Amino acid sequence: MASEESFVVLVHHRGSVNRKTRSGVKFTDKNPLCIVITSTTSYDDLVSAVLMKLGLDGAKRVKKFFYRIPVTVLQNTVKYDCFTINNDVDLQVMFLCRRQFPEVSGSNRNTNTIANPAGSSSRPAVASSSVPVYEPVVQHVASPSFAVDLNGTEGDEVVERENLPNALVGVAPVGVGDGFLVDEEEDDVEPDMIDDDSADDIGATGPALEVGGSSSDTQQYPPHFSSLDLDAMRHEGVLGHAVGFGARDAEGTTGLTEFQVGQQFQDKDEALLSVKTYSIRRGRKGIWEVKRYNGPHTCLATSISSDHRSLDYHVILAFIMPMVRADASVSIKVLLNATAAHFGFRPTYRRVWMAKQKSIALIYGDWDESYNDLPRWVLGVQLTMPGSVVVLKTTPVRVGGQVDESQAYFHRLFWTFPPCIEAFRHCKPLVSIDGTHLYGKYGGTLLIAIAQDGNSNILPVAFALVEGENAESWTFFLSHLRQHVTPQPGLLVISDRHNGIKAALEAPDGGWLPPSAYRAFCIRHVAANFALTFKGKDARRLLVNAAYAKTEVEFDYWFDILRSEDPAMCEWANRIDYSLWTQHRDEGRRFGHMTTNISECVNSILKGVRNLPVASLVKATYCRLAELFVRKGREAEAQMGTGQQFSQHLVKCIEANMKTARCFTVTLYDRDNSEFTVAETTPTGSFSLGTYRVSLASRTCDCGYFQALHFPCQHALACCAYSRVTWTSYVHSVYQISSVFNVYRMGFTPPILEGFWPPYDGPTVIPDPDKRRAREGRPRSTRIRTNMDEADPNRPKRCGLCRQPGHTRRSCPQVGGSSQTGHH
Repeated sequence: MASEESFVVLVHHRGSVNRKTRSGVKFTDKNPLCIVITSTTSYDDLVSAVLMKLGLDGAKRVKKFFYRIPVTVLQNTVKYDCFTINNDVDLQVMFLCRRQFPEVSGSNRNTNTIANPAGSSSRPAVASSSVPVYEPVVQHVASPSFAVDLNGTEGDEVVERENLPNALVGVAPVGVGDGFLVDEEEDDVEPDMIDDDSADDIGATGPALEVGGSSSDTQQYPPHFSSLDLDAMRHEGVLGHAVGFGARDAEGTTGLTEFQVGQQFQDKDEALLSVKTYSIRRGRKGIWEVKRYNGPHTCLATSISSDHRSLDYHVILAFIMPMVRADASVSIKVLLNATAAHFGFRPTYRRVWMAKQKSIALIYGDWDESYNDLPRWVLGVQLTMPGSVVVLKTTPVRVGGQVDESQAYFHRLFWTFPPCIEAFRHCKPLVSIDGTHLYGKYGGTLLIAIAQDGNSNILPVAFALVEGENAESWTFFLSHLRQHVTPQPGLLVISDRHNGIKAALEAPDGGWLPPSAYRAFCIRHVAANFALTFKGKDARRLLVNAAYAKTEVEFDYWFDILRSEDPAMCEWANRIDYSLWTQHRDEGRRFGHMTTNISECVNSILKGVRNLPVASLVKATYCRLAELFVRKGREAEAQMGTGQQFSQHLVKCIEANMKTARCFTVTLYDRDNSEFTVAETTPTGSFSLGTYRVSLASRTCDCGYFQALHFPCQHALACCAYSRVTWTSYVHSVYQISSVFNVYRMGFTPPILEGFWPPYDGPTVIPDPDKRRAREGRPRSTRIRTNMDEADPNRPKRCGLCRQPGHTRRSCPQVGGSSQTGHH
């Protein structure tokens, strides 16, 4: 699994916050709480952690968080805005912000200060003594700090903004960073900025002046601010003075004033971007004068737009580029919220989506040209690692009824690498197959075959890029998978119930028919199909419990309950062969695995690859697998060096079984010490909990665990102890640490530079234009949503028009008079 970033956050108690106006807050708390969170921490978990740390869980509630979000890093100065966090998406914006502004994350900061115009929230990047030094045990990523209001009353006031001190945060060792406020009051007032008393008060008027800087200093800008200095939001929602955005005056210094004659820009694009950003920042500032009025107007607008025409995808691209570079899988919703928080205007989903696609093209290569890079990559990877299997299929391009020999449409691509082929020989004798959609300019599907080693680590062993999931594409993938990667007899294939997979596996010449191979269904997909017909989580849970049952007695127990709920549910399940979806009928082929693991594989090993152009995608699989083999190989080698015989997963299971193996009465029934009965009793021996037959020779037990998981269950362990024989001889060889090491023994070769790849002289490979996503409107989701995509039931419903809670589009007050017509 991929490692998670850890953050140490400082939580300030709002009981020590003085409030004198409704426009700002001042922190006086000298001992904030320290809480460790990760990049996967949810909003609810953060709220619970704050309340539990304060000992107020159940007594108080947190209404919202206010985060002092960095806006710009200008030489030695950091500018801030106030950003409200209400949900998980907003929390992700904060995490992305921490990666986006590495300059404010460390403790080694310059001590130069800067004066601010009225209402701007700016601080010098200087270490302050207002935050106590905290030495975490584990070195964490630099992170924000928080302040919590749990004791505020109606009599409190808020400090006027003009009299607020300069900055909140100062020195913290690695792991501690900038300011954050948590509000649990009932009012809806959001502070414009958040400060503490760690610096002197700043003036309320006057231009921003740079202290200690010179024209020869190295500019410490984030990547997307190389030519921008976006001012922070000002008091009462009014944006600050527009600045020169990196334009240089006659002196060569960077100005913080209005546009002036003599300012210089690097190129046309920089000038246009600065003008657009200037327009955006001026969008809610200044006084307007009515010059002409053609009224009165009697028609009503159906909605109020919060967009800005100058906030096009070029401006958004410059802003989101560092976020996309850090994580290509970052969602459009996160980028949209971050853009809205930064600029003060909310662009359309489509515009942000286009900006992300453009940024990916700039970082990873052009979407169209990427297809023509595939033939050279095929030659390059086969030169780098001889034995790599790559099959590229194209279709002819017809122009006016004639075939264009100079071009060919991309159709399908299958690839695998020698270490993957060798690894599968030492994995469990099963493979999970599934497909996931590509997210980018062109549609398509990535098919993946996933194996698992004896330590429960998942490992993708083969890939294919196809036009979609159908019988032909699955036949293409499975035929090459069987031929090159999984030729072993008796293999189990776990998949969903897609008709294309069914057709490919049942093909007479495919090599997937019994006894050469067997098929099983992913219970997660079966349950999702079941929920389409029968509503209710309880019924679905009963079906899943029946599927996981390891004995027929246990299966009948759950199935009888399901039948009592609705006999039609059992009739639905009975239409599927029991050997395909139940564990007690699989003859031990599943090794306890009931799902395809596709989500875990994509989210850990292949995170973000679906968002990349095809050439970058296939290159990423090589690099990600090389990293995985090194990491897992070192772990297995270290365990072997300490004398361990079995994987950590098996050791934990055996230890758990041994804890319950002390309350059994064992009876031997043959001279070869192989047939037993085990009577299970309560710890006091007063009551019998059942009797089980155990056969060490055939490695079976009436409980079903021995034959299902292929290592001794608690009853078999009791028999081994009774007979004074070691249990290790009854463990499947796949669980031995030597087998786990052999999975990753063959490493990857460092890739040969593209300049040394063999030349390709075939037709130019181009994308199929029919696979391009719609050019207008919101991009269509390629995901087929089922009950597996359940929304949070506690999440409030929002209007589809104005996006406010409490009503629907039909009852939206914005269209209350839409039935009336009028004329200008």
